[in-house]
Amino acid sequence: MDKTLTQTAKPKIKQPKRFQVLLLNDDYTMMEFVIEVLKRFFSKSEETAQAIMLKVHIEGEGVCGTYSHDIAQTKVSQVLEFSRNNEQPLMCVIRELND
Repeated sequence: MDKTLTQTAKPKIKQPKRFQVLLLNDDYTMMEFVIEVLKRFFSKSEETAQAIMLKVHIEGEGVCGTYSHDIAQTKVSQVLEFSRNNEQPLMCVIRELND
């Protein structure tokens, strides 16, 4: 039997798109609250959360993590709900990574 007939082509599997979850700076959200969000929803250590919070404060935005679209969207929804429930105007968005 001819081996070329029994071999199958490997399908080309495209990697799913990745999305960054970002926190945006505002003049009202308490720094301690931003740190709590980073620890609670993104499993950041106290030190890492402080570094990201300072980046948000100084540069206007900070990356919390990179995820698939569904997970990124869920994180954004969780952060926005938690923020509103605690009367904080913190904004959280997703940004698609360009491959």
